[in-house]
Amino acid sequence: MSYCVKPGCENPQNQDKAKFCLCCGSKLLLRERYRAIKTLGKGGFGKTFLAIDEDIPSKPRCVIKQLYFRSDDDEYLNKATRLFRQEAVHLDELGKHPQIPYLLAQFEQELQLYLVQEFIDGQTLEKDLEQGVYQEYQIWKLLEDLLPVLQFIHERKVIHRDIKPENIIRRSHPNQEKITKGSLVLIDFGVAKLFTESSLGHTGTVVGSQKYVSPEQAKGKAFPASDLYSLGVTCIRLLTGVSPLDMYDFNNEFWLWHHYLPEGTTVDSDLGNILDKLLQSKISDRFQSADEVLQAIKSATAKQMPAQKIETTIDEVLQSIKSTTFNEAKTEFLPLINQIQSPTHTSSSARTILISQVGVDYNNLQLLLETQKWKEADRETWNLMCQALGKLPGTHLEVSDIDRFPCEDLQIIDQLWVKYSQNRFGFSVQKQLYESVRRDYVTFCNRVNWPTYNSDNYYQGLKFNRNAPVGHLPSRIWVAGVGWLRHAGAIASRLDKCGV
Repeated sequence: MSYCVKPGCENPQNQDKAKFCLCCGSKLLLRERYRAIKTLGKGGFGKTFLAIDEDIPSKPRCVIKQLYFRSDDDEYLNKATRLFRQEAVHLDELGKHPQIPYLLAQFEQELQLYLVQEFIDGQTLEKDLEQGVYQEYQIWKLLEDLLPVLQFIHERKVIHRDIKPENIIRRSHPNQEKITKGSLVLIDFGVAKLFTESSLGHTGTVVGSQKYVSPEQAKGKAFPASDLYSLGVTCIRLLTGVSPLDMYDFNNEFWLWHHYLPEGTTVDSDLGNILDKLLQSKISDRFQSADEVLQAIKSATAKQMPAQKIETTIDEVLQSIKSTTFNEAKTEFLPLINQIQSPTHTSSSARTILISQVGVDYNNLQLLLETQKWKEADRETWNLMCQALGKLPGTHLEVSDIDRFPCEDLQIIDQLWVKYSQNRFGFSVQKQLYESVRRDYVTFCNRVNWPTYNSDNYYQGLKFNRNAPVGHLPSRIWVAGVGWLRHAGAIASRLDKCGV
């Protein structure tokens, strides 16, 4: 379909290759190359369209933002045009950050102003909530991913003003700069405004979404800390799944988000304190910069280290892991195993057909997990890992074995654990948690409630129920010797290479 972008066109749908709108006669190709195919959104200052770039053989998708102003005042329109061009310069600068859509073009056509930006293929964090609320480790990761982006835009005198789950996309595919699948991208700078020394503190137009804006922004003023407030609201929305307005006590001007956490869910006091400070109504009580929040996260991570000093030899091993394992390029992405319903299965929950790369049968593991026999499933996972590597069941595995573990089989094991634990357990869950604590293995062990030493008793300290800490299972009982220090790094690296 070709879509007419002229405001007021009564029948904007046209044939794919049409050059002019059959309804109003307007040109359908903007700048002789960009063809709108459908609307994505509409606001007070214009519309957003999904489009294709016909000037490139592959016809890549892009986003067109059309700005229009309801005024016959020539002076007003001239000023708006100047501001539009000035904004385009800054959007071009912001787009150099890999987690912000880059600007492709800015132009005027038929008295309308247009911006063309990169299309981000992925799912918004609001859409993520359809799969369930976020766990604590996911919020740590979210903060560490997005705070540097806010730091980047604030240093360039820009306030986003509309931070919310709908404006954060998890990229489905790597982009030209080799930003990996799953990275977060901040979109919709349509309401972003430059802030200068002369404009700071001056009352202006209220922009942004009511549920996420700070008190000062609701009154027409915005500061860098206003974006941080909205980021805090975004976090508690993802943690609880509850609308922000339902968690706010308007009489006492206080957030009650802790009371809306799902049953059985707890939030670490360090994370809770950071979120509470982000959500302070008085701007003077809030974090003032993204860097200040990052420093608080760094301090929280440091506090979680054991009081006793770690042996120098262990430190050296950990540093070795960080300098070798995690500098590998994350370029290999294999297809995920397709989940389909088995027509012969009578359970109400859909089963998965499991296609092993090396002929391993995973049906028993699936049955154990489905019936929540966590201890038996943990032992079965060890045996199946041995089988996938051509070893006898119960053989302890070296870190080097993980480097050659079949990708399809690693995906199957992880897929089953994640599915039947409802995203609480699995190698990919452990990987995310490991990275959220900056790949510090001791802190990681504290988070998943594992001992920070290896024991001859495989099951010492392990809990085999669904209420065990996130990432607690599958355990590391399969790890050989001192490999327990490096296994999390090895698994994380293999998951990256396998695209999990």
